[in-house]
Amino acid sequence: MSNLLLSVYVCLRAVLKERRDLALENLALRQQLAVLKRSQTRLKIKQQDRVFWIWLSRTWSGWRSALIIVKPTTVVGWHRRGFKLYWTKLSQRRIGGQPAVSPQVRALIREMATANPLWGAPRIHGELLKLGINISERSVSRLLPRRRRPPSQTWRTFLANQLNEIASVDLFTVPTATFRVLFCLVVLRHDRRRVLHFHVTEHPTAQWAAQQLVEAFPEAVSARYLLRDRDKIYGNYFRQRVRGLGLKEVLSAPRSPWQNPYVERLIGSIRRECLDHFIVLNEHHLRRVLQRYFGYYHRTRTHLSVDKDACCAPFITVMESANLGNLNYRTHFRQLCWRYCQLNSRRNEGRDSGKESRFVISSINHCLDANRLFPQTESRFHYCSVSASAVQMSPHSEV
Repeated sequence: MSNLLLSVYVCLRAVLKERRDLALENLALRQQLAVLKRSQTRLKIKQQDRVFWIWLSRTWSGWRSALIIVKPTTVVGWHRRGFKLYWTKLSQRRIGGQPAVSPQVRALIREMATANPLWGAPRIHGELLKLGINISERSVSRLLPRRRRPPSQTWRTFLANQLNEIASVDLFTVPTATFRVLFCLVVLRHDRRRVLHFHVTEHPTAQWAAQQLVEAFPEAVSARYLLRDRDKIYGNYFRQRVRGLGLKEVLSAPRSPWQNPYVERLIGSIRRECLDHFIVLNEHHLRRVLQRYFGYYHRTRTHLSVDKDACCAPFITVMESANLGNLNYRTHFRQLCWRYCQLNSRRNEGRDSGKESRFVISSINHCLDANRLFPQTESRFHYCSVSASAVQMSPHSEV
């Protein structure tokens, strides 16, 4: 019964509908049926299908009721996409506009900019007008080569450039074997981590500290700033002498030793590498120990801040006569001795190496002459004998 009523309803509707609408609806349904037949799991909508539905939406007002396979908003999106594509293609057509700049003019602009780096677009544009080349200033600025500006220096580089103008001063205490307390003042230059002056006393005063600062700068003061903490020993007399030397004081914050890091690290190195291994007897003993330590600190000890080099220049860094290059002669002394031992063993085996042996012996003698010139480095050589016949090195040698 229900099927009969449905058939009657469809027939009445077909009679009442206009013939044109019925034909369009049939066409829409047939087209969707064709799409469904060639689709498997997902609808395969081709370009002609999109064009059909765009045309139908512009022609028939009731197209939404007959649309099943996609949503009406999808069809509207297809139409908008086609609209954008149409006008994009129209805008790509070069009809009129500014004429293109010839390759010769482009090359001339680049050549003028390279030869005159201080010229900008207005200057080059004026020169081109003098040559009879009609071109706009905006085109000249667009054709100029882009120059890379040099990168700005880092804060680390900026601070490193100021180190040669900064010195710092600080005090540290050392207990003695008799339970007294000695005070040691050190003045440090930041550029090469070089200790300019040190002194030891049991009773520090402002006058004593000022006198040590004067002795640290006996000649013209090359530093501009003196970094120190807020110890009470730096009284009015000390500040007056600092101003008399032409130095500007820079004070660290209270209880902030990290604001004076270089001299604090120096004091830590003195304690770890020297004073922690001694029991200081008196003031004279401490002064002698520190004097020996600073000799090692300046001439031998390497520092990361100065590219793993010593504070002061090495005694002999270039051995031109022995062709040893730019290396430390003490290292080469040991290497030359071991090389001579090898050559001597080869000679004993019957293989001739006299020429190289004579060269090695002359180089060793050169190093020994340097050692005699600088006797303070003698402790660094641990050798038994050096002669033309044999070279024996101690197994505990250090270089």
